Amino acid sequence: MAAPQPFNLRLALGLVGILLASLMSGVGERVTQTVLTDVVGHFGFSHDEGSWLTTIYSAAEVSMMLLAGWLAVTFSLRRFAIGACLSLALFSLLVPLADSFPLMAGLRVAQGLASGSILPLLMMSALRFLPWHSKLYGLSAYAMTATFGPYLSAPLAALYGDLGDWNLVFWETAPVCLLAAALVSWGLPQDPLKLERCKQFDWLGALLGVTALCALVAGMTQGERLDWGNSPLIVALLTTGGLVFVTFLIHEWFHPMPLYKLQLLARRNFAFGIITLCTFMFLTLAAGTIPAAFLGEVQGYRPMQLFPVMLTMALPQLLLAPLVATLINRKSVDSRYVMATGLVLILISCLLGSQLTSDWNRDNFYLIEVLNTLGQPMVVVPLLMNATGALSPLEGPFATAMVNSLRALFTVVASTVYGSFLVTREALHTTRLGEALGLQGNQPAGLIQVDAASDITTRISEQASVMSYADAYLAIIPFVVALLILVMVLPIRAYPPQPAPAPTPTPQPEPAQRSQSQPPQAQPSQSQPPQAQPSGA
Repeated sequence: MAAPQPFNLRLALGLVGILLASLMSGVGERVTQTVLTDVVGHFGFSHDEGSWLTTIYSAAEVSMMLLAGWLAVTFSLRRFAIGACLSLALFSLLVPLADSFPLMAGLRVAQGLASGSILPLLMMSALRFLPWHSKLYGLSAYAMTATFGPYLSAPLAALYGDLGDWNLVFWETAPVCLLAAALVSWGLPQDPLKLERCKQFDWLGALLGVTALCALVAGMTQGERLDWGNSPLIVALLTTGGLVFVTFLIHEWFHPMPLYKLQLLARRNFAFGIITLCTFMFLTLAAGTIPAAFLGEVQGYRPMQLFPVMLTMALPQLLLAPLVATLINRKSVDSRYVMATGLVLILISCLLGSQLTSDWNRDNFYLIEVLNTLGQPMVVVPLLMNATGALSPLEGPFATAMVNSLRALFTVVASTVYGSFLVTREALHTTRLGEALGLQGNQPAGLIQVDAASDITTRISEQASVMSYADAYLAIIPFVVALLILVMVLPIRAYPPQPAPAPTPTPQPEPAQRSQSQPPQAQPSQSQPPQAQPSGA
């Protein structure tokens, strides 16, 4: 393992570079999805082709997160980070210039690979280079990629839409990534190449893992459009992906140098971290999606009118995540209770959101968003401290691969489940409201006049949408309650990082004894000061 680097301003700016690239990676992905309809319309692509642009990007991103940790160790973190930043900048510039669907698809795959290379490096570099008293702030920076970046996408999409230039959706990434590459190049130390690791690389595991992740992502993102079980393609993708992923896990258990070190799950805090982080993706998605979707669909808000609501979620994260890190950096504070408090705040916000009516406007969402804004960093930052505190530095790449690839996969799962849930509930409420009013399909029945049928159908559709969004808030509550129970049962208490203890002085013999015997030989293995257990890998 590389010798510890003295922490100074130069190294700090190198870490800032990786943080900037990580934030732009997440923001760029969400903004692109927000305005995808405009992009597809500009190029004249069909709806089916547009949906595949999102699918192949997500599949490439998730797959690269599986491999990024190994690649960074083999080719050095500095070289790999610079290459990833420059690649993301280049492909972000080229995507709007594509003049055909195959070229656009290829650029989106390359863009997804570059994006998936960056995020795992943030956790690796922060926990490697930050001194013990600052490691939790590195974790809080990683937490912001889940709590800050996703909520900034809607305001940026609104801004670009107001400016009338959708190219900025892609081009916004380039200057920040170029700055990030410059900071990384100047600030991070250069490790030697370790190409001998290629002989030990888990080639079969990589093939199985990438195949499984790509199939699962494709099956989930295309499932709603192709009607799930009624589509042979979706059945084949999900079945193949599931079976191959199980095969991948079995292979990883027995491989001496795996990409997933499943034995880490035997440690209660790490297992808790993986389960909670994957489940938490459902909470963050709903908190950031429901208000914007409701206000846009039901109330007809334009993107710029959503700007204040989404900024209420995004900007405070820049301050709250470090504040939570400061709180749990005290030995007297049990991070499990901080997590539980955050979950209770989210639970209250969901209960308030379940009272949603068609009269709500953006002012009604501010309290809900404030509760979510406070609750989310109180969950994520302690969660990362608990999960990584049980690991040694050499286990860092294994943890990075598992945490980031599963987080990205469950982001897709949460988005898919959320979309399918809304479609199903809206159809159910439409049918029930129609039956209650005596409508048969779109035709009036009983005492309803023919000229009133169209207006009634519109009102039914609106009310069905309102009820489905209220149901979405209710559907989140079981996940929050399950996490509350899990916090109280599974993890053991984790303490903040501590400095290395002072070296134990070697006992010296008495003067009389020195004259009679030779001084004992120093034992190198015992004279070295014990290393402090880091809070992360």
